[in-house]
Amino acid sequence: MASNRRARRDYQILETIEAGLVLTGAEVKSLRAGRANLKDSYARVEGEEVFLYNMHIAPYDKAHDRSYDPDRRRKLLLRTSEIRKLIGKTSERGLTLVPLDVHFGGPWAKVQLALARGKKTIDKRRDIAERDAQREIARARRGERT
Repeated sequence: MASNRRARRDYQILETIEAGLVLTGAEVKSLRAGRANLKDSYARVEGEEVFLYNMHIAPYDKAHDRSYDPDRRRKLLLRTSEIRKLIGKTSERGLTLVPLDVHFGGPWAKVQLALARGKKTIDKRRDIAERDAQREIARARRGERT
């Protein structure tokens, strides 16, 4: 449905976890239509609950709710043991929860969260250099076959 492409570029993904997403009916319809955006979104543990912030789901055209906030915080559904584990991990310096993508697992809306550490500019440059080197190797191998 929606993916956060910048997350893999800007963060070093350490661990992933799948969580359910609490939505209204009109939000589900809009999400199924592919009208969601994860840019600049993040998750935060508050007390014994996890919330997703800044996920934009455009209003559904045929819905009658005029007071709809497309960027409202949305509750994530996780087991208590998973939440406790996230509390311990996110309390470490530099670790954050970043949504990677939103999809449907059967009839339920799911979000894939990543426990991630932000990359520095030099790390991003190193990744680009490695990707370019792999591309050159693949190009050279294709040239050998022909």
